[in-house]
Amino acid sequence: MPYIPDSFTAGTTLALTVALTAYPPPEWSLTLLLRGPEQRDLTSTPDGTVHAFAVTAADSASWKAGAYWYSLRATDGTEVHELEDGTLTVELDLASVTAEHDGRTHAERTLAAVEEEIEFRARKDQDSYRINNREWRRTPLEQLLKLRDRYREEVRRQRAAQRGRNTLGRQVLARFGRA
Repeated sequence: MPYIPDSFTAGTTLALTVALTAYPPPEWSLTLLLRGPEQRDLTSTPDGTVHAFAVTAADSASWKAGAYWYSLRATDGTEVHELEDGTLTVELDLASVTAEHDGRTHAERTLAAVEEEIEFRARKDQDSYRINNREWRRTPLEQLLKLRDRYREEVRRQRAAQRGRNTLGRQVLARFGRA
């Protein structure tokens, strides 16, 4: 069971509790090392039989958004054991955005650009031209249509995952046994 979430939004409270019978507090303490757009080290505090990490919303508001690599480590002052490692995405705090912001994912932005290019190309009658020994070719429309379909599927999966739905496609029901 992972102890660290996949993502966390800057400007919100981060509260984690980790119960470890092999590394009980207060004999053992935990450290969460974060490396990415900036360096953050969090140390747990004992809370009964669990280790607690707490970052206030005010403190996390200054965190830079991006991908962080983490290492969760237990130490008794002499021994150090890595318990878990992985990546944690710190999402942008929308409350801190004062300028124009495009919150679409890469797939959503790319899909919009491909669809815009397809619409533009529908009004053009040439795929290439040459001027003074320089030639310019457009991506064939068939490739753009394939790219559009690929990104449509990726956007559909992302949105389904955000809603907690099946991301693998339509559901197929099967019954096994004797008829």
